[in-house]
Amino acid sequence: MSHVPVLLEEVMAALALTDSDVYVDATFGAGGYSRAALDCGVGHIWGFDRDRTAIAANPLDDPRLILIEGRFSAMDSELAARGVDGVDAVAMDIGVSSMMLDQPERGFSFMADGPLDMRMGSDGPTAADFINTAGEAEIADVLFKLGDEPKARRIARAIVNDRPFERTSQLAGLVRSVCGALKTGKDPATRTFQALRMYVNDELGELDAGLRAAERLLRPGGRLAVVSFHSLEDRAVKLFLRNRSGSAPAGSRHLPMADAGPAPTFMAPAKPVRPSDEENNRNPRARSATLRAAVRTAAPAWRAA
Repeated sequence: MSHVPVLLEEVMAALALTDSDVYVDATFGAGGYSRAALDCGVGHIWGFDRDRTAIAANPLDDPRLILIEGRFSAMDSELAARGVDGVDAVAMDIGVSSMMLDQPERGFSFMADGPLDMRMGSDGPTAADFINTAGEAEIADVLFKLGDEPKARRIARAIVNDRPFERTSQLAGLVRSVCGALKTGKDPATRTFQALRMYVNDELGELDAGLRAAERLLRPGGRLAVVSFHSLEDRAVKLFLRNRSGSAPAGSRHLPMADAGPAPTFMAPAKPVRPSDEENNRNPRARSATLRAAVRTAAPAWRAA
């Protein structure tokens, strides 16, 4: 299936782009958000994607758009190297794209046979590298923490006993044999493949670094919009915006806060937005999506802890 941008109207409303704005599409993909931004008359777009095939397949021909092959966690340094020290809006669509899932040679899908790769970019260890060399406890930890897999230990033990694995069909078959049919009707391999993909691409680490990069890059009044599809990702975005807006729980008279900390770098975030029933019916990928958005203040970006 083609990639359909999720919560497109809501993201564009949160970004509120004008013809003088400089906008960063931090996860370019098939260019859905960038196309809408160009239609809004945005002044300039910097698009990022770590997937060189997405860069090469760019469907948009517009001089206002410049694409950069790289991680969005480095958006501020990449733009600084190009003479850009501030932008007016940043959008991030977290997770794997439909295009990646639809390419068996990328190894993301348990529905088709392909090499057990799962890398969004072209660097670093593959999923096969990890499960063929990691210890049983480490594999189980990844499956449980990133996939919420209740049978993580059993699956990890079976992986270690049956490795090496080189193909997606091998791994999916093993997980199905360990887990059996699920009452939910979901494929038993779903959680394992999700966990390995998130681990191989350090998706939570990239998200945290990307939020910090956006904080450094956004000008006062700049808008940030983040769409996530996983509870761990959404929680990370929620906590980041809560802390950066000064909305974190305050101390009590029994346990007072020792230090108020740095000034808030974002205004209180808007309420989270989820897809309508109509969008869910039109685009099943949208079902787990959550949009969180906030506006940048003039306070300096927080230093890394």
